[in-house]
Amino acid sequence: MAEKRDYYEVLGVGRTATDEELKKAYRRLARQYHPDVNKSPDAEARFKEINEAYEVLRDPDRRAAYDRYGHAGVQGAGGFADYPGFGFGGLSDIFEEFFGFGPRTAARQGPVRGSDLRVQLTLTFEEAVFGTEKEIEVTRLEQCPNCGGSGAEPGSLPRRCSECNGRGEVRRVQQTLFGSFVNVTTCPRCGGRGEVVSTPCTTCHGQQRVHQTKRLVVEIPKGVDDGMQIRLSGEGEAGMYGGPRGNLYVVLRVQPHRYFRRQDSDILLDLNISFVQAALGDKIKVPTLEGEDTLVIPAGTQTGTSFRLRGKGVPILRQGGRGDQIVTVHIRTPTNLTPQQKKLLRELGESLGYEVTPQESRSFFEKVRDAFGV
Repeated sequence: MAEKRDYYEVLGVGRTATDEELKKAYRRLARQYHPDVNKSPDAEARFKEINEAYEVLRDPDRRAAYDRYGHAGVQGAGGFADYPGFGFGGLSDIFEEFFGFGPRTAARQGPVRGSDLRVQLTLTFEEAVFGTEKEIEVTRLEQCPNCGGSGAEPGSLPRRCSECNGRGEVRRVQQTLFGSFVNVTTCPRCGGRGEVVSTPCTTCHGQQRVHQTKRLVVEIPKGVDDGMQIRLSGEGEAGMYGGPRGNLYVVLRVQPHRYFRRQDSDILLDLNISFVQAALGDKIKVPTLEGEDTLVIPAGTQTGTSFRLRGKGVPILRQGGRGDQIVTVHIRTPTNLTPQQKKLLRELGESLGYEVTPQESRSFFEKVRDAFGV
């Protein structure tokens, strides 16, 4: 089975095309490929494809669903029968759509997909790293439990709209110098449904849906990060006229940690050490998300030196494995020294000398080049 082409490509328009641009493109292509005019072997297939694309893109709700989900977003939402009984079956239908001539059967309100919802969920740094389960509350439109979504009080039935005679559309004929023009609009009384409710439901007041609050459990996988979204399919608002439910998107917000920062799958930690520890070396305890770990500080360590604790970082989302914890040490200058401590430091300073040495600005490659005489 051949893969469906993009609807915008079929009509030869951009994704930001206006309703008027869509109509012009369709009118031109429909006249060109209609089987009553074009006798080429593929004319009928092309006309079906053009008609299908226009039927979806001219409807704001279905166009929005298509832009978001592609062809899957509009499957089962009306469909298209074989020519000539779909969309526009003959040239008279095309003329009526664009010029107001000829008879046409009006389409009643079809299934409407429920709206998507978004909620924000705050996580601690640890919850984002190791994953968790969180319970959330969502207030959304649900099918009315009293009337089952019909909008009518139980025991009563919707009746055919007298204004549009059940067609969902009304026509107004205007006489002009150029002849009769028919303006087709959605029926203002039934809203395109073709039916009116004489005894509205006492729970939803004829609106078919009511607001309800529901608790949901959200599985938070290991390694999520701030700003990520989790989609819960079918947990949005209920559709209308038999339409599917929307989706619920949970937007994650991760609280900052007192000590740790995150860089992709690595965890960063700044650690202060004393001058003595840096000069003589030491074995120290450093915090990690899973408790303390041992870090060896070599003698002569300079401020800004980084050390890596393997496998102490963030689990890599959907891939397995973990990042590392990178510990950057900073030498802390002592303050509030006692007289004895000051004396000892002066003696140390005299033994080391007080010479100030500028740091070299040459790059590593320049040093290598000088060493080899290049």
